[in-house]
Formats: sequence, structure tokens, C-alpha cells
Amino acid sequence: MSRARGPDHRLNPYRDDLAAAHLRGEVSSSRFAEGTDRQVAAPSLPLLRRPETNAPMDTQLLFGEVFRVYEEKNGWAWGQAALDDYVGYVETKELAARPSAPTHTVAALRTFVYPRPDLKTRPAAPLPMNAKLRVTGARGNFSEIDRGGWVFTAHLAAIGAHVRDFVAVAEEFLGVPYLWGGRDSTGLDCSGLVQAALERAGISSLRDTDMQEATLGEALPEPIDFTKLKRGDLVFWKGHVAIMVDAERMIHANAFHMMVAIERLDVAMSRIARSDAGHVTSIKRFPNR
Repeated sequence: MSRARGPDHRLNPYRDDLAAAHLRGEVSSSRFAEGTDRQVAAPSLPLLRRPETNAPMDTQLLFGEVFRVYEEKNGWAWGQAALDDYVGYVETKELAARPSAPTHTVAALRTFVYPRPDLKTRPAAPLPMNAKLRVTGARGNFSEIDRGGWVFTAHLAAIGAHVRDFVAVAEEFLGVPYLWGGRDSTGLDCSGLVQAALERAGISSLRDTDMQEATLGEALPEPIDFTKLKRGDLVFWKGHVAIMVDAERMIHANAFHMMVAIERLDVAMSRIARSDAGHVTSIKRFPNR
């Protein structure tokens, strides 16, 4: 993705006709506005590049995440995701007016919302991993949420409760289809997999591959010794990222298998080197992991 001059449009809400008030003095715009926080009410919500249903999807917002709205027009809201600062357009009808503070997050790959605390009732669409919920009550094996419905309590984790092994989280997504811009358990791309797995481990991550390469972990010294890689190392190419499962194998959402798959690093490197992505650009390692 080419990058325009000035602050990155993906992470900074500004256009010629409107910009966020906190960018006053940094960007040129005819009008500046304070945003209004709204909350995603759909299981997942496409964040689009333009206010058109057929526009490219840059990422997704998940249930319970906050979206700061700077403009509402013709059924579309333009704003910025609180989780990772990504800017784009979403359908206004999928946003709740008043955000509620979440108490729990979905820890399973997916979980259903039931109309009653009864597994034999017909559930609504499933919520993906990392969806955020406010629990207001409990009955038996189920927790009631403030947006209506009941979820299986064992599929939830309290806000702030994290796992240590984010690679094990990534492995839960094995076989999930590849989806450009996706970051939920029905379809996701390479950087979406990294972001989702790291979130369960309590590690904040930006959305796109170039952003992750610039901000996550510490780069291994060059020339890279590919015989000394460790579980959890991130392998970057131009426009692609994978997670090392062990010293020889990696897991990644990729357009070759069109799903999340595990394969040998040397096999993947040989194939990717023949594509536009070329050779490995860096290996990033998290300290103390």
C-alpha cells in the first residue's frame, strides 16, 4: 500500500473537508471536529475505504469495540477505531449510541449468543474471539450480557486476563479461511492473525504488516541466523507476516493455501521469494518470550 505525504491516513482521521480536532496544526482541513464514541453492535463490522458497500475492506471491528465517529452521512459513519487507530467508514446502523464498559472478552474461537440460558434455544450469529462484552448476571453455565442474550461463561475471560502463549492462540485459527482485511474467526489475513493472537496475550498491535514490523518486538541482528529462530518470532516480508511455531515451522494466514496453515519456514521462503513479497525483510522477537 502506498503512503501519502503527511500523517498516515490509515491512522490519522483527516480529509480536505474534515479532520479530528486533535490534528489541528498538524494537517490542513476546512473543518475540525471532536469525535463521538459509539460501540460496535454487530458480531463483526467491515471498516471500508469509502462509504460504499462495494468499497475495499481494510479491516474489521468486533462486537463491543469502540469507534470514534467524526461524521455521519447517508447511513455511513467516518471515524477511527479505538483499538488500533484505524480510520475508515462503517455502516451507522451497526453502531450502538452509548458505549458500555466491557467486563469480559470472548476467549474461545467463537461463541453463540442465546436468547435464554438454554443451549437448546436457537442462538443468534456467533461472536468472534476478542469480542468485548459487559456481563450483567449469571445463571447456571451462562452469563447475561447488557446488549441482550446469554453466552456460555466458560468461553469468556475477564478483561485483563491474558494468556502467555500467543502462538497457541494463533494455532486455534488453523484452517480458518484467508480473508483480506479480516480479523475474526470466520476469516482473516496475515496481520489480522498476528493482531488477534497478540491481543489475547495482552500485547497491543497495530493492524497492517508494515505497522507491525515497525513497532513490534526487537529485530534480530543481521545477517539473520535462520537456524536459531524461536517459537513466537515474527517473520516479515514485504506485505506479509508469519509466526514461528518452533525453530523450523511457521503459522500464517496466506493466499497460497487460502487459509491459516502451518508449514516449514524454508519451504515458504523459497516460494515467497518468487513472488512480489521477495525475501525476508526482518525477524522480530519479543523480549522475555
